[in-house]
Parts: sequence; C-alpha cells; structure tokens
Amino acid sequence: MPTHFKLNAIAIASLILLGGCNDNNKKDDSSAAQISKVTQDVRSLVSKLALTGDPSSGRDLPQVGTPLVTLGMQLFFSKALSGEMDVACVSCHHPALGGGDALALSIGVEAIDPELLGAEREHRSDGTHFDGGPTVPRNAPTTFNIGLWDKTIFHDGRIESIEGTVGTNGSGTQTLTPDSANRETPDPQALNLAAAQARFPVTSNEEMKGHHKSDLTNEGIRDYLVARLRGDNADLTTNQWLAAFQLGFEDAAGTAESLINKSNVFQAIGEYERSQVFVDNPWRDFVAGDDDAIDITAKNGAKLFFATQAEGGANCASCHSGDFFTDELYYNIAMPQIGRGKGDGVTGTNDFGRFKVTKQATDKFAFRTPSLLNVSVTLPYGHNGAYSSLEAVVRHHLNPETAVTNYSVSDNVTQVGVQTNNMAENTQEAIDQLISDRVAGVDNVIEDIMLSDEQVSQLMAFLNTLTDKCIANTATDACLDKWVPNDAIADPDGLRLQAKFSQ
Repeated sequence: MPTHFKLNAIAIASLILLGGCNDNNKKDDSSAAQISKVTQDVRSLVSKLALTGDPSSGRDLPQVGTPLVTLGMQLFFSKALSGEMDVACVSCHHPALGGGDALALSIGVEAIDPELLGAEREHRSDGTHFDGGPTVPRNAPTTFNIGLWDKTIFHDGRIESIEGTVGTNGSGTQTLTPDSANRETPDPQALNLAAAQARFPVTSNEEMKGHHKSDLTNEGIRDYLVARLRGDNADLTTNQWLAAFQLGFEDAAGTAESLINKSNVFQAIGEYERSQVFVDNPWRDFVAGDDDAIDITAKNGAKLFFATQAEGGANCASCHSGDFFTDELYYNIAMPQIGRGKGDGVTGTNDFGRFKVTKQATDKFAFRTPSLLNVSVTLPYGHNGAYSSLEAVVRHHLNPETAVTNYSVSDNVTQVGVQTNNMAENTQEAIDQLISDRVAGVDNVIEDIMLSDEQVSQLMAFLNTLTDKCIANTATDACLDKWVPNDAIADPDGLRLQAKFSQ
C-alpha cells in the first residue's frame, strides 16, 4: 500500500489520549467526570443534528462481486476505454490510492509508463502540450462513496440533479450534464449521478480521449468506443467483451448489438463505483452507542466540528453537514491556484470553478464541499490538490488570506512539475473575490476563525475517526482486493491495467 495510508509517528502522537495514569484518585475522578461530560456534549450535538453515523442507510447500493459490478470493474480497469488505449478509468481512481491517484493534478493520456500510478507518474516529453508538469487542471475526486451524492458530481457540479432527492444518487431525477443544451435540458442518458459521471472522462482529451481523436464530439467518441468493444473495428486483437456483457447483464443469449451499448457500458462502470461504500468507521460506532469508539481528543474535536461559533465551536458542520459531511453546495475558500487552470481570468491560467457552469458572479472561485468520509486517505486536498497535508488544509480554512500569504508550493505539493505560472496573481483574484463577497454580505461565505494548536489537533483527531476500517488499517489491505480484478476474473481484451506504484 502507498505510504500515505500510514499515519506517521507525529500524527499518531497527536492522537494519543492526553493525560495518562495518575495516582491522585481525586484527579482520576475529575478526569472521568470530564470525559463523561464531553461524551454527553457530543451526544447532545448528534441528537440535535439528527445524525445516524451511516449515510448509506436506506440506499439501494450494489454489492461488490455481483455480475454487473464485476463487468463494471473489468471496464474500469481496461485501457480499451481510452482513445489511444494508453489509460484506463483506474489510472486516476485506484482503490489502493483512496479512490484517487495521490497526485495534486492528474496525468491521463501520454504517461511515460501507463501502468505506473501515483507519485511517480509523469507526462511523456513528446506528449501533446508537454511542459514538464501534469496535464489535467483539477484534482481527481475519490470514487469512494460516490453512490452517496444526491445533488452534484465534479468539483464544479457540472453534473447535477435538479431535484436532488435525498437517498437516490440522482436516480429517477432530472439531471443536467455538459451534454445538456444551455444547461437547461435534462440529459436523458443520465441514469444516476455515478453513471452520468462515468460518461465524461472518455470525452476529455487530457483524461482519456487523447489528442488524436480530438475532432470527435462527446457522442462521437462514445460511439467509437462502443464500436471497439463490439468488434466493429480492428482495434482489439483480443475481444471477449460479448461474453463479459452476457455475464454482467445475465443474458446468455444477448447479442453485441443488444448488450454492448453506451447506456450499458456506463451503467456498469457506475455500478462498480457505487459499490465502493466505505462508511464503517469509529465515528459511526460512537454514534451507534459505543462511547469508547473514539477517544477524548477526538470527542473534543467533534464538539468543535459540530458546534457553531456562537456555541464555541469551529462551525465546520455549516458546510460539512449531515452523515455524509457535505451540504453539496459551493464555496470560495481561495485555494492557492496551482496547475494549468481552466483558461480563465486575465492570465488565461486561472480556474473560476462553479462560475464556469452558472455564470453567476457570486460563484466565482467556488467549488463543491467535499465529503470528509475517509478524508485521511483521499489526499491531496482542494480542487487542484494544493495541499498534501490534512492539517495544512484545515488551517487554510481558518484564515484563507493568511494561509495564501504563507503558502509555499514546495512545502505543500510533492508532485513533480506542477505549474505555478501566475499563481500569485490568480490566487489573489480568489482572495479579492472572497473579501468582496464578505463585504457584500453574500450567502455561503467562509469566515475566519481563531483556533489554538490544541484545538486543531482535536479537530484532526476527529477527522481521523471518519476513515473506514477497511482502508485505515494497513494490516487489512486484502479488504480492498475485492475492488481489484484478480486472475480469476476474465480480461476480455488483454488491456487490463496492471498497476504499479513505483518504478
């Protein structure tokens, strides 16, 4: 497993219960009373906010190992889903990398070594628009718990359910996507948010489409890929996809024409992603009634997290709300603007975020509130991976202007070659927008807050209780193996990505 799954000695030390043994019985009694008081305070907040600890409860989510999920996994790991057959969905979303790629900014097509994932992945020097750095302008969001989103997908929410019906993952709702005309017409091909999301990485030149098929429209490249899987062209020297689709859709008599189509391809991928449910964490155990599931430091962190500023808290839950720890709304937190950007601003290297979707001035530099489940393993953080440290991004939230002033790429980004052209100027635009919004009294504006180092450590302790046991304990690495195809699962085209995480 990658080293970032292991807490370092300093992080572990910060989570150790403060105090220890004491021969003074009076002090012991006082400590026990304090722990009991904090525990009850947290339970009162849990009750007040109607938290259950389990955002997957009551949802219709697929199980890993079922036929359709297995087909989705085969597609997810196949490089046949990319235009030049040099990248797969899993290149940017591997289970062993927290459902992401452990990079600030992704490298999709034209990697030096297509099988190499994680920190050492680099763009080929003869690749299109090579500049020594990553080619994708935004951080790869984790696929973990993608089935728990109900309103939006992607950092800017360009896939969104109009109704946002809780508990549905967009199923049965009207969904807007980049294929929607003028952001007004619901996309009839969006089965749910996860399946809708799966349709778009293949349309991006930098992510999967490649630059040699850049003339194809979104539907054009999807049609091309379906034709490839059906065997309608000579791209695949080995092609057993019909048998895989017959198994996946449990239709032994199904034909390539009836089974291998765009809807089925992306539904299967979406179901594989939706099976990645990781919500079994110590916090859930605590909410369910186990007082000892989290320690006193984490309980104090929970109090800070859920309490408002007026209540002496850090007000984190005003955005990271509910059992999924997100309101699925958009905020400008003035993240340092690293990377190639999205062609915005006077420099052409900025990223205006949600504004690119809505064209509303107050959405400039606003990005979707991420879920905090498994946050300790879904680094780097921010829409562009500007922070590799969870503590650093927590501190950024406390005072974005100060954080930006003191920001150093070398201290926060480990990836080679991340672009910093116009970083100061671009980030200042975001800070100016934040200040302007505060003065204007715009809704959904982050405010500065003062916390001591001890309180930050308490928040960190709480955030670490949100990590699923399957991925928090490196002794149980085999738990994740269910989401990685083994030799017993057919490789229909011989193009399965065999991931390696170092040279």
